[in-house]
Amino acid sequence: MTSAPSVTAGLVARAVVGLALLAAPAWVVAAAGDAVGHQHRSLAALLVVSALAGVLTLVRVVVLARRGPAPDAGRRVLRRAGAVAGYALLVVLAGAAAWLRPFPATPDALAALVPDAAVDVVEEDGWYALVPRDAGPVGLVYTPGARVDVRASAAVLRPLAEAGYPVVVLRPPLGIALTAPDAPAAAMDAFAEVDRWVVGGHSLGGVAAARYAADHGDDVAGLLLHASYPMADMSDADLQVTSVWASDDGLTTPADIAASRALLPAGTTFVEVDGGVHAFFADYGAQPGDGRPTVGRAQAQAVIGSADLDLMARVAGTDGAAG
Repeated sequence: MTSAPSVTAGLVARAVVGLALLAAPAWVVAAAGDAVGHQHRSLAALLVVSALAGVLTLVRVVVLARRGPAPDAGRRVLRRAGAVAGYALLVVLAGAAAWLRPFPATPDALAALVPDAAVDVVEEDGWYALVPRDAGPVGLVYTPGARVDVRASAAVLRPLAEAGYPVVVLRPPLGIALTAPDAPAAAMDAFAEVDRWVVGGHSLGGVAAARYAADHGDDVAGLLLHASYPMADMSDADLQVTSVWASDDGLTTPADIAASRALLPAGTTFVEVDGGVHAFFADYGAQPGDGRPTVGRAQAQAVIGSADLDLMARVAGTDGAAG
């Protein structure tokens, strides 16, 4: 017969899981602020599912506490095995909800999302765009890094829009770029006036952009990598490519960039941001595991912006102005 202490321990374990399922989304919302509402809606859905699972788990704990132990030992063993598997999945759900918390954009990034006489801001479910009032035929589709508020790229990318290049920033499901490998296509279709596209991204977003560029060479004219690299050989791709990297990046290290040279076309332009770090390619504060910068953010982002404009100008076939 099951002892009372073991029953109590089981109920306590279930209650802990239920509380974790409630605590994870509450912490994400508290830590990320309004960033969750600006990510792909799948993140909010995951947080809601976690919270509901937490409520149902705690209700189940109350029911089991009132019911007491089941009398049939054989059925009890099967039920216990099923319960262990089910609660293990719930633990994974709570962990995933917490881990997917986006790094929120800073005020500098948010300020870059204010429309003015030169640039309009358009928002859709899967992306937002910085659209020049006088746009040219060359544009950029950009994928942010993993678990980064999509708005954090705005200040880095706005100079491109101010130079006449439409910039579309994707909102990947759950904030992970590889969850929607074909997302650039829908964004491109929304801008019929653009006939030459560059795809790009930061960190994992750049990995996704490189894969898309390799698989859609007829639709893409250029590739912009921010602290990133391709996962497969694309050295024979007919693309204009720029890889911008930071010397003190602790996540995409100089060694990673060196190894990527053989995977990219021979004419790839590599631009070093001397003293920069991984988190300088967007505005979301410091990132765990990153290096320590020896240069200011504004100075680093000036180098990044210059490299970005150079690539867009090459694709446009001009000396600096939008096509």
